[in-house]
Amino acid sequence: MGYKIGILDQSPVIENLSNYEILQRTVQLAQKAEKWGYERFWVSEHHNSEDVLGSAPEILVPYLLAKTNTIRIGSGGVMLQHYSPYKVAEAFQVLATLEPRRVDLGVGKGPGGLPLSTKALQYGTVNTGEDFEERLTFLQQILQERVPANHPLAGIKAIPKPPVQQELILLGASPNSARLANKLGVTFSFASFFNSDDRSLAEAAEAYKENYKDGRFILAVSAIAAPTSEEAKLLAEQQQLVKVHLKSGRVLTLQNEEAAEKFGKESGEEYEVKVHQANFIAGSPTEVKEELNRLHHQYGVDEFIIHTPVKDDQARIFSYELLSPNSLFATKETISL
Repeated sequence: MGYKIGILDQSPVIENLSNYEILQRTVQLAQKAEKWGYERFWVSEHHNSEDVLGSAPEILVPYLLAKTNTIRIGSGGVMLQHYSPYKVAEAFQVLATLEPRRVDLGVGKGPGGLPLSTKALQYGTVNTGEDFEERLTFLQQILQERVPANHPLAGIKAIPKPPVQQELILLGASPNSARLANKLGVTFSFASFFNSDDRSLAEAAEAYKENYKDGRFILAVSAIAAPTSEEAKLLAEQQQLVKVHLKSGRVLTLQNEEAAEKFGKESGEEYEVKVHQANFIAGSPTEVKEELNRLHHQYGVDEFIIHTPVKDDQARIFSYELLSPNSLFATKETISL
């Protein structure tokens, strides 16, 4: 096997289940992912959402670490525009000290929600959220204990110092994000389920690997597997990708049309909502594996993060089992229904 596979779970809302039960499903999935041989298990940050409950990865990550033993657990990711890089560093230094080699600090540029939740997160702070590169650079400097002597906060340290530094990962969906990850020398994860444009993916992969051959390139994809290709494609066809195009030029991907309309109204700009077919890799386990192999060879992918945003929870969990490393790369596939 030339690549590893992980999972992104957003704690999706499931009809007739309480919030407690839904979050417990995330815990159970992390435990199953460990058993099935997945490399990583990431949780997301979405605010004021009626579709997913993953709002606080800084809380969910340590809980999942305590409920598992070996799998890497991480944020997919912390939306850094809302937070102090120093406080983020402190929190994840504590985690990496308690669980060496198991903590991923994934950081994203987006807001993780609509304008109202962004205002709430930044309420009472001196923060415009427009200095992402500066924040990420400072976060990296703190983690590596190399804050410049001429920096206003020179001498600051994030205590404690873990025995093994956790992995810092930039999450993005554009070539510009890839260039920033290249510049800083950090792992890069491209979210193709947000940006399905093959040209952007190709440009991002090339930009990241340019003069940085040792960098780890992770590709986050929407994928669904079922016992037959027809079953998988039927599940995938039910999913849509909704984008809101603002007059300022920003384009954001939302969970549904209602959320996109709400975002457009709260933005205070003229906007247009467009609905696209979701970019899914769908098929039998063998067919999905063949597509992952193709992407691995074509773009130099070191790792895949599988995201399966389908409403049928049983089909979603079973898909993760079908696509697990222990199944995909076993000499003999022994998967029970």
